Amino acid sequence: MTWLLLMGAILTEVAGTLSLRMASQPGGHKAWFLAVAAGYLAAFVFLALALYDGLGIGVAYGIWAATGVALTAVASRVLFKEALTRVMGLGIVLIAAGVLFIELGATH
Repeated sequence: MTWLLLMGAILTEVAGTLSLRMASQPGGHKAWFLAVAAGYLAAFVFLALALYDGLGIGVAYGIWAATGVALTAVASRVLFKEALTRVMGLGIVLIAAGVLFIELGATH
């Protein structure tokens, strides 16, 4: 259940961030700011529940932040046609490696 809560935190944070992009576009509908607020609020609630369930803050925050960055970069490429260069791709790979090392380090 802990990992599902963390996944919920990641996905709702990414949704909030993508909604922020929609709200800030020229001519973008300001109602998107409600989705931004709801996404970030849900993300913090899910993160708090994952911590309450016993997940360590270092592991939870590291995975939450890193995975959110990687997912947001990929989603912004797909949804908004933003750049996703090879260097950025390497950064995503390094983020994934960092998350893996955080998880492995927490189990020892």
